[in-house]
Amino acid sequence: MLTGKQKRFLRSKAHHLNPIFQVGKGSVNENMIKQISDALEARELMKVSVLQNCEDDRDTVAEQLSKGARAELVQVIGNTIVLYKESRENKTIVLP
Repeated sequence: MLTGKQKRFLRSKAHHLNPIFQVGKGSVNENMIKQISDALEARELMKVSVLQNCEDDRDTVAEQLSKGARAELVQVIGNTIVLYKESRENKTIVLP
C-alpha cells in the first residue's frame, strides 16, 4: 500500500502525463487489463481516461483496473484514473 506522501509524489509525477488508454462502451475486459498491465511494466505510472459512454462509473472502473493489473490506484480525478505499479525490469520511479 502507498502512503499519503507517496501518493502525493506520484500525483505530481503523473500531472504532465496524457492518458494512454480509454475505457469506453465495452467497459473493462481481460484484454484491456493485460495491455494496461504490460504498459505499467514498461512505464510504472500512467493515466487512463473513462469516456462518457462507459457503462460503469469511474470508481468501479478504477477498482477493476487496479485489481486486474495488480496496480496501486493513485488517484481518480474527473474522468481520469492514475495507476502505479513498480516495474520489475525497468524501475525508474523511486518513491520517497
